[in-house]
Amino acid sequence: MKLNFKQIKTIGGLAVISSLLFASCSDSGTKENTIADNAKTPVKQDILTKPISQMQPDYMLTIPGELEPAEQVSLYAKVNGFVKKLHVDIGDAVKKGQLLAVLEAPEMDQRLVSDRSSEQKLHSDFLYAKQNLQRLQEAAKTEGAVASIELDRAESAVNSAKSAYESSQAQTGHSAQMQKYLHVVAPFNGIITERNVSEGALVGPGSGQPIFRVADGENLKLKIALPEKHAGSINEEMEISFTVNSRPGKQFDAVLSRNSRLINSQNRAVTLEFDVKNKEHKLHGGEYAQVQLKLKRRDSTFWVSPKSILNTQSGLFVLKKGNEGFQRVPVTEGIRLDTVTEIFGNLKLGDLIVRRPTEQMK
Repeated sequence: MKLNFKQIKTIGGLAVISSLLFASCSDSGTKENTIADNAKTPVKQDILTKPISQMQPDYMLTIPGELEPAEQVSLYAKVNGFVKKLHVDIGDAVKKGQLLAVLEAPEMDQRLVSDRSSEQKLHSDFLYAKQNLQRLQEAAKTEGAVASIELDRAESAVNSAKSAYESSQAQTGHSAQMQKYLHVVAPFNGIITERNVSEGALVGPGSGQPIFRVADGENLKLKIALPEKHAGSINEEMEISFTVNSRPGKQFDAVLSRNSRLINSQNRAVTLEFDVKNKEHKLHGGEYAQVQLKLKRRDSTFWVSPKSILNTQSGLFVLKKGNEGFQRVPVTEGIRLDTVTEIFGNLKLGDLIVRRPTEQMK
């Protein structure tokens, strides 16, 4: 059979198209196989590690504190009475032993007079009994002049009179002491911060309200609560600096005076106190302060980059490289500085820690 030119041209075109389609399918299949092979082959990732650091750095901590008077007390009336005279008012500076107020209680005055009279009478009885015994003892030197029983009676009378006189002395002393309680005096140098009564008011042990409140304004103490995790960094010669809102831009210094040495169960902190001299009255008791402490651990501890700590739902971990691969090590976080974080766990010097761990790492 003979083919003309047009038929030959059509058959040739179909052949070219078929070969192109076959080549395209072949290339597509090859690419798909290559992608599948690449998906099956795991991508190898370099895991960077760094030796753990052991340091003992100084670090600064800023916490709030409270300034309190070194001594402050509420003065109550020891006995029932009326306020006769008030000698001081709020804001007055007082000295130790200074008279602050005078009370009056007429019944106490009468009791003291009565007790003194009884004391004088019993003292006279004691002297009479003593003289009588002495006369009998002189007479007894003459044989048969005084019976022995008379001497015994005289000695008994002296002992009885002496006991009564001593008891009366004690009662008079008690009344005199109660009389002194009518004078209210300052227990130490300080400032009157409260006055709660006026002249003529009835006061006493059951009133429940103090007459005055006195505070030491020249000697203050700064009290802070240091969190539990910093308790191991306390130095007995610790120096601090602090500021207060009432003196902006002014910085004050103090040295550690007292350390409670126990963790308070309520706020989980150690109480520290610093004595502050305030002779010029630049500070006020009762105000808050911002305290800066310079702390340092007693022993070296381990430190890593914060990015090396893996934070998961089950806790904090670091990945440690060993001979058989990587191991998760539970850790507890301590102090945070600018670029490193303190950690505690089953670690030793020289351990290699993964720099950037992830939860997908096996």
